[in-house]
Amino acid sequence: MKESRPVVDRISEVVSPILWALGLELVDVVCVGQGTRSVVRVYIDKVGGVTVEDCGRAHLEISPALDVADPFPHTYTLEVSSPGLDRAFRRVPDYRRAVGKQVSVKLKQPIDGQWRVVGLLTEVSEQGITVVVSDARPERTVILGFDSIAEARRVVTF
Repeated sequence: MKESRPVVDRISEVVSPILWALGLELVDVVCVGQGTRSVVRVYIDKVGGVTVEDCGRAHLEISPALDVADPFPHTYTLEVSSPGLDRAFRRVPDYRRAVGKQVSVKLKQPIDGQWRVVGLLTEVSEQGITVVVSDARPERTVILGFDSIAEARRVVTF
């Protein structure tokens, strides 16, 4: 099954207020598979990170609500999880959560021959982001519009 935006939007409308009441945020809804092999993945987050208990509580609250909303004419599997630390940013709030962290930004067009910018995310606006690249000498600030970003994610180091 290709992900259908109306179905994803309907699921998001049902799930968002439930998660908000639990102190959680809806990050994304992804639908994959087809027929009885359909899987609805609900990705959640909260300040400080998501625990297994958060996922369990969310699943218990979301499942009956989706049964009532009935997004599919067949059975499906519901999965609730954290999207992970290194998930790709999809919305402005994803970028805002990463302010002060190292990010890797893949560009749609190269800047000075570089297709990727890696540095400290210092600012987010409705139009784009500011990244301070410190591996360059001298340190430089790069301002990127969202329309120039192919993909961005946090750099995770252990």
